[in-house]
Amino acid sequence: MRKTLTDKSVAALKPRSQRYARPDPELRGHYVRVQSSGAKTFAAVARDPVRKKQIWTTIESTHVLSITEAREKAREIIKRVRAGKSPREALALKQDSFQIIAELWLKRHVQKKGLRSEHEIRRLLDAHVYPRWKDRAFLDIRRNDVSNLLDEVEDDHGARQADYVLAIARGIMNWHATRHDGYLPPIVKGMRRTNPKERARDRVLNDAELAAIWIAAESDGTFGAIVRVLLLTAQRREKVISMRWADISDGVWTIPSEAREKGNAGKLVLPDSVLTIIRAQPRLGDNSYVFAGRGKGNLSGLSKSKCLFDAKLPQMPHWQLHDLRRTARSLMARAGVRPDIAERVMGHTIAGVQGVYDRHSYRDEKADALTRLSALINAILNPRHNVVTMAKH
Repeated sequence: MRKTLTDKSVAALKPRSQRYARPDPELRGHYVRVQSSGAKTFAAVARDPVRKKQIWTTIESTHVLSITEAREKAREIIKRVRAGKSPREALALKQDSFQIIAELWLKRHVQKKGLRSEHEIRRLLDAHVYPRWKDRAFLDIRRNDVSNLLDEVEDDHGARQADYVLAIARGIMNWHATRHDGYLPPIVKGMRRTNPKERARDRVLNDAELAAIWIAAESDGTFGAIVRVLLLTAQRREKVISMRWADISDGVWTIPSEAREKGNAGKLVLPDSVLTIIRAQPRLGDNSYVFAGRGKGNLSGLSKSKCLFDAKLPQMPHWQLHDLRRTARSLMARAGVRPDIAERVMGHTIAGVQGVYDRHSYRDEKADALTRLSALINAILNPRHNVVTMAKH
């Protein structure tokens, strides 16, 4: 007689070249299915008296249920099938709810890989997905449920937000498909609400737009200061708004690196124009951020702040904060900064052999690039001061 199955022995089952089913000696009709990929699921089989055929029913991943819990479900499924009933009601328990599967995905995929987007993923789940699907049986969520959810998000928060929600749902469902025998995700090609190619931006501010934004920013408090620093440093928005007083020493900004971050500019010697803006920011109690918000955090609610800021501007085409970074890169080229130096200021990874072997810090070169950028912006803002009188021959 075979030894009984335990959670430890189930975990020890090895994959083969083809899928196979390991019977449970303690319960006839209960199996552990092992995929060639190594994914394992519990399954129950019983003969339907009406259709006169055996019905295989996938119960759940072995990572979700213990062998004892799986046997309880298997008994109920076998009982229902033999009575000519659907096994679905026996599966629609809490363990199969969307939230349970989503939290497992967060634990075993998002957290395990250390994804930097975890906070935003959780926010979107809490705001849009859990209110509708929290207690829904995961396997009962169909394509029309996904479409209805995306319609609601798009109507209230826009098409891009809907696409972010779609990406999260697709990630959860595809992950579950790798661990659940027979599960087919309901998401198909064409469910996006935007076209990624059309969404790609090439917006660069012209000189008149730059001047208008700068003038408005000078009288717009903390948000205006962020706008100017973004333009003068060419750094990512997240890096600027999370700047701490401790990150700046003797005029040098040391940009912290985060886990799984592709790269950043490292240490930047800031020009006087940037340091003047930073020094003008008030220090609020024990708040450690340069651009302080409420409590001990940095300034938040940038979308609302930008809407109020845009109301102060003359009529111009739509622009985003990230356009300032693209504009700054273009201005560096205009100011004669070498392309490879400009890319290092941006914090982009240098490709090829040069990126692998060249470990020079380029501190002075990056400092010169920011100085040139600052000088060009000043020339755009003050064109009258840049008239050169030519001597007569």
